[in-house]
Amino acid sequence: MPIVPPTHSVERSLRRAGARIVVGLDEVGRGAWAGPVTVGAAVTGLRKAPEGLTDSKLLTELRRRALAPVLADWVTAYALGQASPQECDELGMTAALRLAAVRALEALPVEPDAVILDGKHDYLGGPWRVRTVIKGDQSCVCVAAASVLAKVHRDGLMADVGEGCPDYGFADNAGYPSPVHRAALEELGPTEHHRLSWAYMDGLSKWRHLKRVREVAGEGRGSADEQLTLGF
Repeated sequence: MPIVPPTHSVERSLRRAGARIVVGLDEVGRGAWAGPVTVGAAVTGLRKAPEGLTDSKLLTELRRRALAPVLADWVTAYALGQASPQECDELGMTAALRLAAVRALEALPVEPDAVILDGKHDYLGGPWRVRTVIKGDQSCVCVAAASVLAKVHRDGLMADVGEGCPDYGFADNAGYPSPVHRAALEELGPTEHHRLSWAYMDGLSKWRHLKRVREVAGEGRGSADEQLTLGF
């Protein structure tokens, strides 16, 4: 099935409602066991998107890496924000996502009037004016651009991290579950780059004692969406 190119339709509707600067946000690393969660923020205006732009997950690694520098030059503005593995453990994923998103938005050289957020859940909230769009990384130009820029950046970061702990295969799995990653965890245990409150720790009999129990008032084990993502 051919990929349908993203459009500016949601951005146009926000502009008609008075928003002058619209930014697209997308996250990567939410379901990983290791590494930060990264949020990309991109402002694209209404110009025609570069050829082949879509959700980063639908692109090959080669295509993503070729497209990222093109996008970096093409967008009006972009920025990246991250929450570390330790912050993910301390805050929980919803709050860590918000932290990473706020860092990305605050790093932008322009102040957005509205935000298009990929997905159905608004993890950002006020004071930003947020429009959530399911599969926004496929349908909205600015969100697709944020998706590719964030994915390529985080993949490169995890490859660099992996040089110090090559047994985990971070250059290939970017901290997500994989047979190599699982085998290394069982044999060697988690590294400083791992999220120690995640449910995968329950399956590591030799290392289960290292699991962190997050105690955040009102959060407990997280929302149903967060439990699904993290494998509770």
